[in-house]
Amino acid sequence: MAGILDVPKPRINSHMLTQHVSKAVCLVGRVEKVHPTGKTFTICDGEGKIATVELNEPVEDDLSGVVEVIGIVSNKGTLMAATYNILREDKGIPFDLELYNEALKVIHDFPQHYPFEVAASG
Repeated sequence: MAGILDVPKPRINSHMLTQHVSKAVCLVGRVEKVHPTGKTFTICDGEGKIATVELNEPVEDDLSGVVEVIGIVSNKGTLMAATYNILREDKGIPFDLELYNEALKVIHDFPQHYPFEVAASG
């Protein structure tokens, strides 16, 4: 799965997961709950929808706040994470997930101006 970091990935919200099964995506949301095993966690996106993220290895840090997850969408509609980044909210300025979600809508409504996906060749 390390190769997915080298290919273009669409930024999506939880509602779009089912449209991207078996594809690499980027999903941003606020951590809601980490499973006691540390191998799964749920995030809430800018629409208030919940997505489940599965990890290969248990989380070692205290996972909280807003995270950006890159991974492959499974048939179950969960995100099989290759990596995740915690987005720091410095100086008391919270990350605005609702505004981020509005930006996603613009990107997906006008794909000719935001060509993040590359057509497969062959």
